[in-house]
Amino acid sequence: MKTHNMSQHRLKRIGTLGLVVLIFASALGCNTAQGFSKDMEKAGQKIQQGTD
Repeated sequence: MKTHNMSQHRLKRIGTLGLVVLIFASALGCNTAQGFSKDMEKAGQKIQQGTD
C-alpha cells in the first residue's frame, strides 16, 4: 500500500513539473513570435521607405 501512494505521489510531481515546463515553453514561444512579428514589421517599414 505504501509503494502505491509513493508512485501516485511521484506521478503527480512529474505531471506538475511537465505542466510547469509546458507553461514556460508556451510563454517563451509567445515572446518569440511577438519579437519575430516586430522584426518583420520593421523590415516592411524599411522596404516601404525605400520605395517612396
